[in-house]
Amino acid sequence: MSGQRGGTVRWWWVRHAPVPDGGRIYGQHDLDCDCSEEHIFAALAKCLPTNALWITSHLARTKQTATALRAAMGGAGGEPVIVPEFAEQHLGEWQGLARTEFFASREQRHHFWFGPANEQPPGGESFGDLVERAKAAIVRLTREHVDRDIIAVGHGGTIKAALALALDLDPEACLAFVIDNCSITRLDYLGGDARYHWRVAAVNHRPWADAEFSGQSIRLA
Repeated sequence: MSGQRGGTVRWWWVRHAPVPDGGRIYGQHDLDCDCSEEHIFAALAKCLPTNALWITSHLARTKQTATALRAAMGGAGGEPVIVPEFAEQHLGEWQGLARTEFFASREQRHHFWFGPANEQPPGGESFGDLVERAKAAIVRLTREHVDRDIIAVGHGGTIKAALALALDLDPEACLAFVIDNCSITRLDYLGGDARYHWRVAAVNHRPWADAEFSGQSIRLA
């Protein structure tokens, strides 16, 4: 991001709503999502800025989630800009396989994902490949929209890629983040000259769940 001067760009990342997938790996399969939980969208609407630039990937689940969000916000913002680079990881021949059978076939199961960040599924791309294409698009859009709020409705992998950029993390390390459906991850680019600076304001924020924790004591052991 060298050369950009001043100007905060606030990225409001929202993961798409849940996908009824029948227990199968979907990756870039273009499945619909379930936007029926109105209380979730009402809670999100109270957190998101009304004058933001909206962005989605080209996959239906992000566009459907953005439509539901904008409706909950009274039609805020213009039509989202579609950024194909923000699509989920293409999982190649793994897409469509039953998760239980897939994991049973693996010699060693990865703790957080279908495989290590550098593993390329047959006919697909590695998670590291996703990180690189998403990061390039984030850098470009940040340069183009100085002093703006950006609401980007994306995928779990895309949001982890944004965290890789903000925190200068290895792709493998980013797989450890939990990014729930409809959660907000807020990353602020703070500008600068020779180097860039990011502030992490929130990761996996679930505003509809706040009541679950109110009044509860925290146990340390």
